Amino acid sequence: MDDLVTGALLTEVEPPPRSGAGRPAVGLTLAGAGPAGLGLEINVDYRAACVIDLTGTVRHRLVEPGDQRLADPATAIAALSSLAGRAVALAEADGLTIAGAALAVPGLVAAHGVVRVAPNLGWQDVAIGDFLGDLPVTVDNEANLAALSELGSGDLPRDFVYISGEIGIGAGIVLDGALYRGTRGWSGEIGHIPINPDGPDCRCGARGCLEQYAGQEAVLRAAGVATVEDLIVVASAGEPAALAALTAAGAALGMAVATVVNLLDVKTIVLGGSYASLLPWLRDSITAEAGRRVLTAAWSPVQLQAATLGPDAAMRGAAGSVIRTLIDDPAAWLARRP
Repeated sequence: MDDLVTGALLTEVEPPPRSGAGRPAVGLTLAGAGPAGLGLEINVDYRAACVIDLTGTVRHRLVEPGDQRLADPATAIAALSSLAGRAVALAEADGLTIAGAALAVPGLVAAHGVVRVAPNLGWQDVAIGDFLGDLPVTVDNEANLAALSELGSGDLPRDFVYISGEIGIGAGIVLDGALYRGTRGWSGEIGHIPINPDGPDCRCGARGCLEQYAGQEAVLRAAGVATVEDLIVVASAGEPAALAALTAAGAALGMAVATVVNLLDVKTIVLGGSYASLLPWLRDSITAEAGRRVLTAAWSPVQLQAATLGPDAAMRGAAGSVIRTLIDDPAAWLARRP
């Protein structure tokens, strides 16, 4: 126990009042100063970083908007590395030590941090470690990390599917309290479930994928607005084009949700990313479409709920994965300290 205090993993606090004889108790809690996790995210229209300490508190949050499709992988990751450096400097100014970093990306991640394909970024076989220099980082799919973050933060059942609504659409599948990754770690590509095989071309090379009907860009284009914030304003005012766009997106999403529920027998769907704030306008059409298509809907309707962490879920999940590693294996951290 003394090693954990010396290693800044635990800190002493005032113990509760004594109620009897014996040695005085020593109060211990996870340290808010000491090692911390760095969470990074690169998505189609932004890059982000956050620092989380052992107590789960977000100490710093940095977000830089910008279309990452306009840069090649080396340039995009170099900009992310610069953002990471700023986050590390802020953490060190607080007396924190970055114990590790994790990166969330919207694509399929293979062993050793290789992004096999990220269709909406235009990436294929990108080795993240080749560009981030001396910063050791683990890489995972953004929806997987967001699902883990929601699992640790909210009152959720042990089985649910988290759906991330960004320009791309991904899913994190949680079964029996654990993330289901599939044989190669590539589960959850709900954005490429076909809604209409004769539909518009998708960046993945197929046609009629869910992303072409319910992805952020498709919805904004149909509503005639530029941002999700604008969409919320006009939808709140009852603008017909906005309501029609959201109804159509919800119907397409409901079809995909029904496929997932029929296959996995989960009852709860958590909607994250832009879907979290748009759920009031999406709910009815998702529910109606899923109700028509889910075999068990008559006695076990699908439960929809908004993600509690909103657009920060993936980068917070990335930082949280570092924290979980520290807590699960404190000896490894102690061995690294001088």
